[in-house]
This record gives sequence, C-alpha cells and structure tokens, in this order.
Amino acid sequence: MKKYLVIGNPIGHSLSPKLQNYWLKQNNIKAVYDKIKLEEKEIEGIIQDIKKQKIAGCNVTVPFKKKVIPFLDKLSIQAEQTQSVNTIIFENGNLIGHNTDSFGFDKAIKSLNFNMKGKKVLILGAGGVVPSIVFAIKKMGVSEISISNRTKQKAENLKILFKELNILEWGNIINFDVVINATSLGLNNEKINLDFSKVGKNKLFYDVIYNPAETNFLKEGKKLGNITENGATMFIYQASKAFKLWHGIEPAVNFETLKLLKND
Repeated sequence: MKKYLVIGNPIGHSLSPKLQNYWLKQNNIKAVYDKIKLEEKEIEGIIQDIKKQKIAGCNVTVPFKKKVIPFLDKLSIQAEQTQSVNTIIFENGNLIGHNTDSFGFDKAIKSLNFNMKGKKVLILGAGGVVPSIVFAIKKMGVSEISISNRTKQKAENLKILFKELNILEWGNIINFDVVINATSLGLNNEKINLDFSKVGKNKLFYDVIYNPAETNFLKEGKKLGNITENGATMFIYQASKAFKLWHGIEPAVNFETLKLLKND
C-alpha cells in the first residue's frame, strides 16, 4: 500500500491526514496518509525515502517549506518564485517540489467573492505560507503589500523575492483593506496583541489558521464590524491540488469537505 505523509514541527494541529484519507477512500485509492513531526536533521532521510519510493509523496508544512529545497531535483514555477515547497512528488526519476499554497489562497479569496484589485493588504508574519500569499495577491492586482513580523530581518529577507514589499515595524498598524494573520499566533488560543480599534469597518480579516476555526484575531475583527474568514477553504484547495499531482484525480471540494474539518 502506498504511503503519503505531511512533515512539520509542530504537526499535531494538522488535519491533512483526515482530508487526504477521506479523498483516498472516496476515490477507491489503496493508499494511506499520515503526519510526522520531524527535527530538521531528519528531513534528508525522509526525502531520500521518497526517492527510494518507500514513501510515495509528501506535504511540507512549517518550518520546513524552504528547508526541503536543497534536497530536491526540480522546482515548479510557483515553488521557484516563492522559494517555498509544500508538496513533493517523484516523477521520471526526479524529486519535484511544488507550491500549491498560492493556488489555495487564490481559490479561497475567489470563493468569498471579495475583489482584491486595488486593495491595500497588511500581512502579519513573514514565514511559512507568506511568500505564497504574496505571489497570489500580486496576480490579483492589489495596490500595496505591507508586511510586519516580530523579527524584522525575516520580513526584510522577503524583499529579495518581492522588491515591492513595504516592511513595517511590528506593532505599526497602517490603513488597510485586508489584514492577513500568517503567524502561528492563535494556534493555541494566543492573542496577537495589536490594536485594530481604529481601522474602521468592513475590512477583511483573514487568518490562515483553520484549527481552531475562530482565532482571537478573527473574534476581534468580527467584534469591530469586519468580514472574517479562516484558512479552511485555502487549506482544502491547496490539498486538492496536491492530491491531483499525486493521483491525477481532482477530488471533490464541497460542503461535505468543509463539514469534515468543522466536525473535528
């Protein structure tokens, strides 16, 4: 039986196995999908197992999306431009790194019927999924992208990939139309401790975290009269793209799929 997995640290919160195993069963594919918490020194061994086909394919989550790149043979265009890999496949003797996060974010925003064109976007955080989000929103025609990260240097490093970024000191809240929490703050019920009280109403507060479904960041956004959305739809769409890369089948993305995550 083929084995697939997601690697990361931490990994306990990941619902990838629940979703991927649901799709495997739905499509009568004889395979199993698991999650493994890794230390950085163990990455090379896991990736070699994919090359030997002991493992058929792999998803990658924080903090390893960039760290897996040196062990791969090729990158997709999105993975190359974002320097971020979240899906690894073995094809024609090569380990290929893909980025399906940009696709996932694009589809999630479109499903909201929210027009990003000309909008000012503030992103909190600079690691993990941030390059993928910047890649996606640039294509949507936003007018301005600002990034604020607790470690400013990490945000500055992103300017190497995306010259047009505006880097802010952590705690500076500028006027925005959309604010995206791409930090891990909220995974364990933490508060971000930034003051959004003067930003006005009807802005989009988006959190890439999907488990828990409503973080303190989203609760505050809602309380202030804003539109709020968690990362569940993005997560599902990036996973569906990974599933198609591995199995050549487009899995069903519908109300049942969302319910699967909400029932966790």
